Amino acid sequence: MALFRSLMLAATLCISAAAPAWAEGYPSKPVEMIVPWPAGGGTDVIARVYAEAARPHFAQPILIVNRPGAIGSIGFSEAAAARPDGYKVVMATPELLIAPYLGIGRASYENFVPIARINADPASVTVRADAPWKTIEEFLAHARASAGKVTLSTSGNGAIPDIAAAALEDRTGIKFTRVPYQGEAPAIQAILAGQVDATVVAPGAMNSHIQAGKLRVLAVTSAQRIAELPQVPTLKERGVDLAIGTWRGLMVPKGTPPDVVAQWRELTRKVSADPKYQDTLKKQNVNLIYEEGDQFTAVMRENDALFKRLVPLLQVTAK
Repeated sequence: MALFRSLMLAATLCISAAAPAWAEGYPSKPVEMIVPWPAGGGTDVIARVYAEAARPHFAQPILIVNRPGAIGSIGFSEAAAARPDGYKVVMATPELLIAPYLGIGRASYENFVPIARINADPASVTVRADAPWKTIEEFLAHARASAGKVTLSTSGNGAIPDIAAAALEDRTGIKFTRVPYQGEAPAIQAILAGQVDATVVAPGAMNSHIQAGKLRVLAVTSAQRIAELPQVPTLKERGVDLAIGTWRGLMVPKGTPPDVVAQWRELTRKVSADPKYQDTLKKQNVNLIYEEGDQFTAVMRENDALFKRLVPLLQVTAK
């Protein structure tokens, strides 16, 4: 985190002299930030912390508008169709890239101008703290012996956690029963209520329950262990060749004036460098990054190629 702050401070100092002029008259009214997922989930939390951190640097309030459904496609479509004037931005997730390969939604990442990617998180395999499985090996052995009877909640048909769960089946040859919900929050409530055996969502979305000792994370789907849960192994460490995760990033509709785009990037640099913003999200086990326009686009192109190959193979469907 200290390194992240240092890098962001250096970036801010380097660009300050060349920072673009504020778009004339913008913003003259509140701006809507569309979150294509329900309130209470990880994406919603990040959006609300961002909006609060932006208040000292932005002339108008940023209003969070939740538009869940169809693995984010309802919100993505609304944002893509918005007037490109900077008064609607979207907190995008990788499902923007997945939805076209499931035949749902009208939006693609090419309908937007990327501001910056601000977060990257793995999914995890998580059980209740009172579950009998203490390790991922014990859990997988039980699932292998139970032939499709072990249930996994995910944040939606075709959402990144659902893709990760399907990929876990593909890599291990174990058949699970995936139980999709509309967002992370209801998927987490399902495991807390004992309605499913495990959940596959981002650890950050479950942080309060992990800290309270209600949930046990057995493994994460990142390439390396994450700093927030250093004791938790990766699936790769345990012999499962799988690394996949989610991210969040800000976008505006294609055609948004360059000076408005530049203003949003300047704002996002300032928010990303804010110690309170960093500390608040760190406490939520959110992994912070900062990648602007071209870097963000490169990530999406790489993800798009992966999902184009992976989604049809895994026969994931969306509702």
